[in-house]
Amino acid sequence: MVAGYSALCGGLIALSANVYFAYKAFRYFGARSARAIIQSLWSGQMGKQILAAALFALVFVGVRPLEPVALFVGYVLVLGTSASALLLMKNNPKH
Repeated sequence: MVAGYSALCGGLIALSANVYFAYKAFRYFGARSARAIIQSLWSGQMGKQILAAALFALVFVGVRPLEPVALFVGYVLVLGTSASALLLMKNNPKH
């Protein structure tokens, strides 16, 4: 039971940090927005790291009992899921 909700907390940390990054990073598009795109990618990545660290701190302080190994396994599994999705795509996704 403890390992289950610890892993869930880790997965939610990864998911919420990535949602924040996606929101910040993909607000702008087009050639005229190049400077804004670069700035939003940078701020999105920095915000993602800060948010993940803050959420880890909140979980370590506020969740008792906690299984730290399961927490980090859940975090890494969610990150690995999004990374492995790129491997599953075909070489030419338009066909």
